[in-house]
Amino acid sequence: MRSREMEQFRKLLLAKRRVLAGDVSGLEKAALQNSRQDASGDLSKMPLDMADVGTDNYEQEFTLGLIETEQATLQEIDEALQRIESRTFGTCKGCDKRIPAARLKARPHAKYCIECKRRHEKGTL
Repeated sequence: MRSREMEQFRKLLLAKRRVLAGDVSGLEKAALQNSRQDASGDLSKMPLDMADVGTDNYEQEFTLGLIETEQATLQEIDEALQRIESRTFGTCKGCDKRIPAARLKARPHAKYCIECKRRHEKGTL
């Protein structure tokens, strides 16, 4: 891959990284927010509606799952940036062939070509 193309992908990856890092930060704040009772300032010791407690727990678990997914994507982006530095970006880690530009434009942090990714997902790679 030419230096100009790698520089374009580097800029794309850095921009995507900035967006995801902001998303993760916002999600972390949301996951750590107080319960409905704490947020409303209710200091009474009256028990909460169990449905509200369940909803709060579900929302927190869902947000934590999103954070985990976003952090994994950030890790993949960091690895792609390292591949750019080592001049191996755009080469499939499964078959050592060039990853098509269309795939890299759609998923710039891809480390496998489509065929190798399918095999990887099936566990045959």
